[in-house]
This record gives sequence, C-alpha cells and structure tokens, in this order.
Amino acid sequence: MSEISRDEVKHLANLARLALTDEELDQFAEQIDGIIENVSKVRSVDAAGVEPMSHPHSIETVMREDRIGTMLTPEQALDQAPAQAQQRFKVPQILNEGDE
Repeated sequence: MSEISRDEVKHLANLARLALTDEELDQFAEQIDGIIENVSKVRSVDAAGVEPMSHPHSIETVMREDRIGTMLTPEQALDQAPAQAQQRFKVPQILNEGDE
C-alpha cells in the first residue's frame, strides 16, 4: 500500500520549484514510501522505560563553577587594535547598511 501518491510528490516538487519528469515522480514516490515504511518500523519498537538521550554514549558533562575573575579593561583590550571607535574594535564595513 502506497503512503504517498505520485500527485503528492508532484505537489511537493511544485512547492520546491523542482521540475521533475514522470519517471522521477514515480521514483521519488517509491523512495518516500520506503522512508515512511522504515520510520513506521522504528515507531513500533517498544521503548517503554527507555530514557531519552541526546548522545548514544552515556557521558556526564562536568561543568566548572563560575568564578568572578579579573578582566581586561576596554583600554587594555583595544591596546593593539589597528582601529577603534567608541571603545570597540573598528572593522571594515562589509554590508552597505548604515553609517560606519
């Protein structure tokens, strides 16, 4: 049983502004059906009691404690800058927007 019709593939191709031949429409409809079938198989797996993970390995992220430390003053940070303006690094404009 087909999950996606050739007309639906044609509609998607039109939305994506793709010009597909009749053979390509048939081929993509078949491929998309295969993808949908594989996703359906994954959905049928009993995952009760399985904790969701963001990574396939059990890793523990170690975070350091935040500590306030000494920082550079604006003058120190800009000391070696080739150009500066308003206590900031001045770089060449790359977009034609606004003033320098």
